Amino acid sequence: MSFWQIQLELLQGFSSTCVLFFATLILAIPLGVVVTFGSMSRFLPLRWLTRAFVWVMRGTPLMLQIFVVFYVPGLLFDINLGTSRMIPALVAFVINYAAYFSEIYRGGIQSIPDSQYEAGLVLGMSRRQIFVRVVLLQVIKRILPSMGNEVITLIKDTSLARIIGVVELLKSAEHFAQYGLIWPLFYTAVFYLAFSGVVTLLFSWVEKKLEFFRG
Repeated sequence: MSFWQIQLELLQGFSSTCVLFFATLILAIPLGVVVTFGSMSRFLPLRWLTRAFVWVMRGTPLMLQIFVVFYVPGLLFDINLGTSRMIPALVAFVINYAAYFSEIYRGGIQSIPDSQYEAGLVLGMSRRQIFVRVVLLQVIKRILPSMGNEVITLIKDTSLARIIGVVELLKSAEHFAQYGLIWPLFYTAVFYLAFSGVVTLLFSWVEKKLEFFRG
C-alpha cells in the first residue's frame, strides 16, 4: 500500500473530523449563549436547572456522554437515531461544548464592571443597547483566550467519536494496523498540529483586532 493511498484514506477520515468539528461549533456556540442566560436568569428554577445541566456535562467524561447518547435512546425509548453514527456523536459533542462555552460566556459577562451599565443608563441607553454597543465586544475580547483553548481541545476530542464507529481521522489510521502499518497512527499528528496551528493563528488575529479594548 503506497504512501499516497494511505494519505487519501486519512484525508477522507480528516474530512469527517472537520465535519464534526465545524458542526459542533456552529451548534454549540449559540446553544452556549442560551445556557448562559438560563444560568444567569432571575427565575430560580430555570437557573438551578441550567446550572445542574452544566455541572453534569462538565463533571462527566465526554466519552461517557457519547455512549449515553448512542445507546440510551434505543434502550429506554426505542428511538432510532439513524444509521449514521455521526449524529449521536454530534449530539454529545454539542451539548458538552455548549456547557463549557456557557461558563466561559458567563465569566466574560460578569467580569464587566457594573459601572459601565450604570453609565449607560445615565446616558439614557436601555440595558439591551448597553450590552450590544458597549459590553459585547469587551466580553468577546476577554473570552477569546479561553475560547481558543476550548476550540483546540475540540479538535483533539473529535478522535473520541471513533469509540462508536465514526470513521474520523484516528479511526482511519487504526485501520492500517491490521496490515502491520503503525506509522499512520503517528502521522495523524501532522493533521492535528496543522489544524490546531491554523486555529491558533485565527484567534491571534482576532485578538489583535480587538486590542483597542484594554479593559
